[in-house]
Amino acid sequence: MRDMTEEQTNISETMDTKMSETTGINVPALENEIGINLYSTTTAGVSGVLRYQPTDFIVREISNYPYEENDVIDKNRKYLMVEVTKENWDTNHFLKAYSSALGISHKRITYAGTKDKRAVTVQKMSLYDVTKEQVENVHLKDVSVRVLGRSQQPIGLGDLEGNQFQIVIRNIDLPEAEAKAAAEKTTADILKAGGVPNFFGIQRFGSRRPVTHHVGEDLLKGDLEKAILRYVSEVYPDEPEETKNVRRYIAETNDFKGGVLQFPDYLGHEKALLNHLIARPGDFKGAFMVLPKNLYTMFIHAYQSWLFNRIICERLKNGLSLNQAVVGDIVCYRAKDKTPDPSRLEKVDEDNIDGINGLLKRGRAFITAPLFGSVTPFADGIPGEIECRLIEETGFTPEDFKMPAFPEVASKGLRKEILLEVEPNVLVAADDLNEGKTKLTLEFKLPKGSYATTVLREYMKTNPLNMS
Repeated sequence: MRDMTEEQTNISETMDTKMSETTGINVPALENEIGINLYSTTTAGVSGVLRYQPTDFIVREISNYPYEENDVIDKNRKYLMVEVTKENWDTNHFLKAYSSALGISHKRITYAGTKDKRAVTVQKMSLYDVTKEQVENVHLKDVSVRVLGRSQQPIGLGDLEGNQFQIVIRNIDLPEAEAKAAAEKTTADILKAGGVPNFFGIQRFGSRRPVTHHVGEDLLKGDLEKAILRYVSEVYPDEPEETKNVRRYIAETNDFKGGVLQFPDYLGHEKALLNHLIARPGDFKGAFMVLPKNLYTMFIHAYQSWLFNRIICERLKNGLSLNQAVVGDIVCYRAKDKTPDPSRLEKVDEDNIDGINGLLKRGRAFITAPLFGSVTPFADGIPGEIECRLIEETGFTPEDFKMPAFPEVASKGLRKEILLEVEPNVLVAADDLNEGKTKLTLEFKLPKGSYATTVLREYMKTNPLNMS
C-alpha cells in the first residue's frame, strides 16, 4: 500500500480562510476545499451555531406520493405507507434498528430521501408486506410512526417535491437590532437574485472530513488501492483525535488487523472495508462493494459536485448571472411536478435569448451547469469556456467516467440548475437558551436534492463546523 503521509500534511496546512472574490468576506477554508470560494450576499453575517439541540432543525418532506387510506394487505397493495417522525437519528441507522425490531430485512423499507441526523425529521416511508399491527407493536426511542394507508408501489429515492425547513441559529453575539438588520439585508439580496447559488453543501463531502471527492478522483484514475487507503487513513484536522491516531497508524504500518481493532464502532464503513481486505487481500473493488451502494457511488458524485461548485463560482466571478442567460448557456425547463427537469435542455442563441430570459424571469426555466460525466453536453460562449477550462484542468475526459476498473460507479452525468430558488422568512429574538445572546429562526422551502446549509451560510458566514 502507498504512503500518503505527505498528502495528509498538505491537507492540514490548507485549512485556513480565503477572501471571497465577489464580496471581500472571508470564506472558510473548509468551503474552499469543496469548491466554494464566495458568497452571493454582501452582509458580514451573524455567525452563531446551528443544531444547538436537535429540535432547532426541523425538516418536513413535501410529498404527494399516492396511497389509499386502507391498512388491509391485498395482492394490489403490498406496501404499507407510514409517516416517520424521528429525532437525532441517522437514516441508515434508523433503517437497521427499525427493520430489526420488525424482524424484516432493511431492504423492505424504502424512502424518498435521506435526512440529517441531528434534527427532527418527518418523512414518508413504505414497508413491504408489513401490517399495521406490526408497526404499532414496535417502539424506538425518539421515533413516532403513523400509518397512512397502503400503496401498489414502494416509495423510492426522489419521490418527493422538496422539504420544508424550520431552523434556529443560536448563540449570536450581535444585539437583536443589529442581527435583525443584517438578516433583513441578506434576505433582500437573496430575494433580488431569486435565490442563492445551488451549491452542494458540506454534507455531500463530509463535514469534518471532506474526503469523498478526493476518493472519487482516485476512482476516476482507476486507482482503487489509493482510493481505499485515502478513505481509511487520510487525516483531517477537525476530526477527533482517536480517529486521527488510528488513521495515522494504518498509513504508517499498513496493519489492517490492528487498525480494525482501534477504529471506534461508529466508523463502521472503514471497518467493513478493512475486514474485507483482511479476508481477501488486494480485492479493492470488492471492498468498496461491501459498502451500501449509495455510499460507494457517492464518491464519484462528490467529485462531480466539487467541479459543479467550482463552475458556479467561476461564473459569478466572471460577472455572469444565476438567472439571466447569455448566448451559449444551456437551460432546462420546469417539469409538471414544478421541479427543474434536466432532461429538457435548450441552448441559448441570438434568436431565442429574449424569450428564454423571459421564461427565466417567470421561473419557468433555469440556467444549468454540468455534473460532468461520459455524455454531458457542454455550453458555448463564455459559459462554455468556463466549463471546458475547469474540466480540462482536472485532466479527465468523458471516457474516464465510464469507469472500466469499476463500472458499477460509471456516470453519464447531467446538467443541473445553478440557482436555488428560496424565499426565506426570518424572525429575530433573544436566545432563550443562552443569556445575552440572539437567535434567528428561519423558515423556507427547498426543492429536492438541495441543501439547507446553502441558504444558511449566506446568513451566518461562519465555519461550516458551526453548521453541522
